[in-house]
Amino acid sequence: MSAVDESGGRARQLREKAQELRQAAERADDPEQRQRLKEKADRLQQQSEQVSGMSSGDIYPLE
Repeated sequence: MSAVDESGGRARQLREKAQELRQAAERADDPEQRQRLKEKADRLQQQSEQVSGMSSGDIYPLE
């Protein structure tokens, strides 16, 4: 497996986990827990975009 394949797989895993966290946030009764889950999902989504960008040849991480 090439580094690009591994990066693509990692990006996909991060996106899937972010989606799971967003769904959990929607079900959360506690507003603070909902906010924490949404923030964590956002961070994972950003990481996914960085990994995806690096695997496509974009050497600059997203800011």
